[in-house]
Amino acid sequence: MLALAIAAGVPAIAGAETVLRIGMTAADIPRTLGQPDQGFEGNRFTGLTIYDALTMWDLSSSDKASAMIPGLATEWKVDDADKTKWVFKLRPGVSFHDGSPFNADAVVWNVDKVLKQDAPQYDASQVGVTASRMPTLVSARKIDDMTVELTTKEPDSFLPINLTNLFMASPAKWQQFYDKAEGADAKAKSQAAWAAFAKDASGTGPWKMSSFTPRERLELVKNENYWDKARVPKTDKMVLLPMPEANARTAALLSGQVNWIEAPAPDALPEIKQRGFNLYSNEEPHVWPWQFSRVEGSPWNDIRVRKAANLCIDREGLRDGLLAGLMVPVAGTIRPATGTFEPGHPWRGNPTFQIKYDKPAAQKLMQEAGFGPNKKLTVKIQTSASGSGQMLPLPMNEYLQQALAECYFDVQLDVIEWNTLFTNWRRGTKDPSANGSNAINVTYAAMDPFFALVRFLQSGMAPPVSNNWGFNNNPKFDELVKKARQTFEPAARDAALAELHAASVDDAAFLDVAHDVAPRAMSPKVKGFVQPKSWFVDFSPVTVAP
Repeated sequence: MLALAIAAGVPAIAGAETVLRIGMTAADIPRTLGQPDQGFEGNRFTGLTIYDALTMWDLSSSDKASAMIPGLATEWKVDDADKTKWVFKLRPGVSFHDGSPFNADAVVWNVDKVLKQDAPQYDASQVGVTASRMPTLVSARKIDDMTVELTTKEPDSFLPINLTNLFMASPAKWQQFYDKAEGADAKAKSQAAWAAFAKDASGTGPWKMSSFTPRERLELVKNENYWDKARVPKTDKMVLLPMPEANARTAALLSGQVNWIEAPAPDALPEIKQRGFNLYSNEEPHVWPWQFSRVEGSPWNDIRVRKAANLCIDREGLRDGLLAGLMVPVAGTIRPATGTFEPGHPWRGNPTFQIKYDKPAAQKLMQEAGFGPNKKLTVKIQTSASGSGQMLPLPMNEYLQQALAECYFDVQLDVIEWNTLFTNWRRGTKDPSANGSNAINVTYAAMDPFFALVRFLQSGMAPPVSNNWGFNNNPKFDELVKKARQTFEPAARDAALAELHAASVDDAAFLDVAHDVAPRAMSPKVKGFVQPKSWFVDFSPVTVAP
């Protein structure tokens, strides 16, 4: 038989293709054209897989916090004389999936796609999810083939971190689509080119697109020529499937339809364990809050009300009951949430307001504010039924609704689709899309100072610039943001950020509820996965047994 196989010119032994099938919490495939939607779940699945950025996160450890490391840039430095200018040295020998070279021209092209409105490749649909994450960047200039200069509108020590969100798409591949596109004008041709690019994308990442069916599935195959040989995927193919409902994801895992799911249904955990599936979780910098409206007339403008809401929530009861342990308070232990950062973190500071469960104190504050059993304060919260990092948003908000009722709140829920909620988050409380809500429940990563604090607290980050949904306008916050942003020495910058965080806690700027632990359930055939202390993961080392 062996001789016959050889004579026939076919391999005698062929290794079976290994396939990783993942049930996502998203209701749709995140956009694939370069800058994903669907929040950071989009970055996780169609950003960091197909693409790379100039800087990136080290996702190799489950024990230590994820740190920023070189990506497509090998080094960078701010200009000593003009701290609005940065020079980035680029990684040599990198190619896009289509074979075209990555170089300084590609960096300038990708900056212009979201910042330069008269550039042919400018795409307004990618601006909202990108420019708001790097609000001070204004331009890029080629110095030579492997060197670029980036300019910010003000000194900004956060820029290298912000750049982890700017993914590099292939200019050459896009140009091919543009040249073939039909349209009444250049703008129409550009839109057609981006639509075509999304179906056949080209980045520099460890995974390449192979098949795409909108709202149903995205198939990625390993990039054998990836520039970091240690991160060439060990699995042949990865299939991404939108499954926004937790019970449906869990059923898909148990039936063998998928071999990896995000956020399994908590009440199914005993069966998942009993049937031999593996559960993974790890504390990560990802906060589950309410963000308050601070415009004129908002019920949250009274600090007594904001503090009362924070004191009225039994976070440990939420964790141990509703979420079956798949949540820890922001503190990372059994302690109640006490802010975005906890004791021991360099950005913690020394807040005087202690966030804890103290219902009598909450009721007293509400009574001082003029409310009681016979006069409740009506508040309206916009949230989603599922989505990236939202954990179990509807049951969790219903828990808060019941808890806050005991402190004289009448909580109304406005439940909408996740991606719509994410879009509304950038429009702000004044926009009709808020539907009269005076708080919004969108989870967010707290890996860096801009994402964790600045975009919510600085007045200049109000919509449409970034995510200051509630229009916070506190001169103290603005002063401390400026101090931190313009401090380039790490220890001094940390001290300024600690001041900012402490000020935000003392102002009860958020209703801090939980810190996600990113629960995942996987088939025992899935090996090599590292659950980092990050919202992101590295799929490259994962293997799947036949």
